[in-house]
Amino acid sequence: METIVDTVVLVAIAVVGAALARRLGFVAPLVLLVAGLGLSFVPGFPEAHLDHELVLIGILPPLLYVAALQTSVPAFRLALRPILLLAVGLVVLTALVVGFLVHMMLPAVPLAACVALGAIVAPPDAVSATAIARSVGLPRRVVTILEGESLLNDATALVMVRVAIGALTGAAIGWMDISVRVVQTAGGGLLLGLAFAVGAAWLHKKIEDPLLDDAVALLTPFVVVIVAEKLHTSSVVAVVVAGLYLGHRIPYLLSPTSRLQMDAVWRLINFLLEGVVFLLVGLQMRHVISGIETSWATTVQVTAVVFGALLAIRFVWMYPATYLARLVPRIRNREPRPPVTVPTVIAWAGMRGVVTLAAAQTLPPPGVDGAPDYPRDLLIFVAFAIIVLTLLVQGTTLPWLARRLGVREDNSAQDALAEANIQHAAGRAALEALEEHADGAPPTVVERLRGLVESRGNNAWERLGNQNRETPSAAYGRLRREMIRAERHVFKIARNEGRIPEEVLVRAQRELDLEETQLQRSDD
Repeated sequence: METIVDTVVLVAIAVVGAALARRLGFVAPLVLLVAGLGLSFVPGFPEAHLDHELVLIGILPPLLYVAALQTSVPAFRLALRPILLLAVGLVVLTALVVGFLVHMMLPAVPLAACVALGAIVAPPDAVSATAIARSVGLPRRVVTILEGESLLNDATALVMVRVAIGALTGAAIGWMDISVRVVQTAGGGLLLGLAFAVGAAWLHKKIEDPLLDDAVALLTPFVVVIVAEKLHTSSVVAVVVAGLYLGHRIPYLLSPTSRLQMDAVWRLINFLLEGVVFLLVGLQMRHVISGIETSWATTVQVTAVVFGALLAIRFVWMYPATYLARLVPRIRNREPRPPVTVPTVIAWAGMRGVVTLAAAQTLPPPGVDGAPDYPRDLLIFVAFAIIVLTLLVQGTTLPWLARRLGVREDNSAQDALAEANIQHAAGRAALEALEEHADGAPPTVVERLRGLVESRGNNAWERLGNQNRETPSAAYGRLRREMIRAERHVFKIARNEGRIPEEVLVRAQRELDLEETQLQRSDD
């Protein structure tokens, strides 16, 4: 009962914090992190212990899966080169450089433990960077690169952590062993993700009940992760591949009702998980500080060096990775040279998150599994401090930096024009289908359907017009909403007076809700 109460309290705080963040114009992860930091020192507030297996198997899969579902596969494919440079090359470089720097400062600490710390703090978070990037209005290619990096870099980092821990505990690991492990984890995760995605797609095609569709969708990421862990492949790669595959094919796999329901379910799960995760990260503060046995002077010094190194390495990597590759004519012709402000913003968007803390918890205690005596408490604290510092320093200043450098993009007019053109083509196709199948239908029905096609086309073109004047479709939406409210009120009164049963009210209300939802979509 106590655990249930604590969970309800955490979810309630996360919801209130997210609502407060929206009202104040801040990004929810930052507000919830600060709230968790403050609550961790409130006397009597329950201590939070974030188990790494819960994060890696219970929390991370749905977050990565939803992010992959929403990622544009064509855009991801076009940005694959910079994504892999960041998700693989930068992570490996960061792990090695940070590892050697920490080892130089603390020669008594095994190099393997230092490299493990470097791999732990190397991957930027999959949630915070993209949440902030979208709220700022960064160019779509920049958002795609940040999304792609955060989807894949966890796999690289976790493989390096496992290799470093293996070396720390005395396992004989050579270059051949590392290569085999990389192929096994990454390649196995790719194949497993594709296999499960194909299987899930087949199930979605066969299922006609929207509730069963939702159930399959909810189970998919967890089943993929559990099987991947059992087979010792990369669960991150498997989940991301499955999400990309299914997200690209959702328009062909699901019925309209299933898509609407699934979107609502995933948005709720994503909202709650993101909130609780960052709140829990903040609540770890008291527990992490209480475990510190290393002197505070050493702790602060190592933390400062690691934080500075992470910033410097990302900047040093970004500019050559951006511009040297464009010396190749084929790449230069396909990818125009961006202004220097673009890699600057990408370099600054390196916030760490919950995966860093979960990976830190996998470090074996001294004397366990053959691990030597080393300052595990120090490494865990540094990992936690890096999460807090990057979120508070980079997360709060990224919007200002993007505005200052002018790295923002307003695609509303371009999107409206593209939608209007495609809507015009879709309207022609709809009218051709109507003429083909209209034989025997009442003329009033045919005219009504023609009017619907014309109305949708007009709505699309109206978005290109004067934004300060109410368009005909906007007036229609405003008036129709008032009519729906009046209709809904009549049904409620009839139910209250016993003139209709509850089932009639529910059915009528659902139809009105669906229509009002469509009106809201037209306004957006």
